[in-house]
Amino acid sequence: MTIVEYFQSLSDNPYFGAGFGLFGLGAGAAILRKGLQGGMIYFRRHYMITLEVPCRDKSYDWLLKWITYKGARKTQHLAVSTSFQQTDTGYVTTKYEFIPSIGTHFFRYRNNWIRVERTREQQMHDVNMGMPFESVHLTAFGKDRGIYFEILEEARQMALAEHKGKTIMYTAMGHEWRQFGHPKKQRPIESVILDTGIAEKIVKDCREFIDNVSWYSDRGIPYRRGYLLHGPPGCGKSSFITALAGDLERGICVLNLSDRLLSDDRLNHLLAIAPQQTIILLEDIDAVFVSREESAEVKAAYQGLNSVTLSGLLNALDGVASSEGRILFMTTNYLDRLDPALIRPGRVDYKEYIGWCSATQLEQMFVRFYQSDDKDTERLAKEFAQSVLAHKRNVSPAQIQGFFMFFKNEPEAVLNNVSRIWELT
Repeated sequence: MTIVEYFQSLSDNPYFGAGFGLFGLGAGAAILRKGLQGGMIYFRRHYMITLEVPCRDKSYDWLLKWITYKGARKTQHLAVSTSFQQTDTGYVTTKYEFIPSIGTHFFRYRNNWIRVERTREQQMHDVNMGMPFESVHLTAFGKDRGIYFEILEEARQMALAEHKGKTIMYTAMGHEWRQFGHPKKQRPIESVILDTGIAEKIVKDCREFIDNVSWYSDRGIPYRRGYLLHGPPGCGKSSFITALAGDLERGICVLNLSDRLLSDDRLNHLLAIAPQQTIILLEDIDAVFVSREESAEVKAAYQGLNSVTLSGLLNALDGVASSEGRILFMTTNYLDRLDPALIRPGRVDYKEYIGWCSATQLEQMFVRFYQSDDKDTERLAKEFAQSVLAHKRNVSPAQIQGFFMFFKNEPEAVLNNVSRIWELT
């Protein structure tokens, strides 16, 4: 029997024909499936664009809120974010925000359907945030990346509008800066009453620094500015910095140099990556470092209190790797305890003494606290200032404010109890 006749006999076999037919269908289905998979891969690579936003990125929270309010408003799968806000009247209100939950969502943006996939890795945690690692993937048709730039910019603008008129506080967590607490209502610069001309001079100097970037670059001068406010406690140093940040529309990065986990390398890193449009604040710098000119007994008392070295701080403030465009404030109650190298020009460019209350301060504080257009208030304010100074004892703005709190609506009673300021406060 020839080979041709053999195959002809097999073709006449119904069992063989059925098996060959099934094999053909299976092979065809497999080829079709592979073709579809390859086509989908090709299509996704060349005709779809995907953006991943991890939870550690600054735009992550902005994007979630934007998706909720602007995009997937009709989604049925939500997660709640609860926050507390203090109103202007002093009441604390509870605010519930619904954000897309873990899973897949769809929304339409400028005639383009976008797929949102929010994922959470249960086995992997973000070390700095202390929570499971999350990410959001956006997938859209086309090749234009501009759609994602527009989405992120809208999300940023929406976040800025939400924080408009507020001061954001940041604190160091691990190797990153994180928002600390809820944004605070900006404090008016006029509410912090310093001696004549001090506040105006500091504000003017800060604005000149901010507005003259090219002046520094043209002369090869590092574009950073350091300020030192020194004076007795309770005289308004920290309060003024908070009000100044609001006036300049900047946040505040509070750095605790006494943190045992803070090393020289981490300090340098944190100063280099500080959020834009912020003021870096180092409070009570005298409590962290002692001057190298102090006695051995004083040095021994400070030894072991912190992990950051003085040389590490000096290099972070004015070393070759120091960041540009930085405004840094330091405060101290004891200027004489600071090492001269720490407060030399280039590290501290502007020093200002914030001292005990003067007659002008006492009058302005009285008028502001007992707000009234009545000329009698101005007369009482002058009498109050004269009575306080007549005791020839130093008094801080914090003491005066605390004293006023005992007589909130009784300006005449304040005059009759001036001698009790040091007793009550």
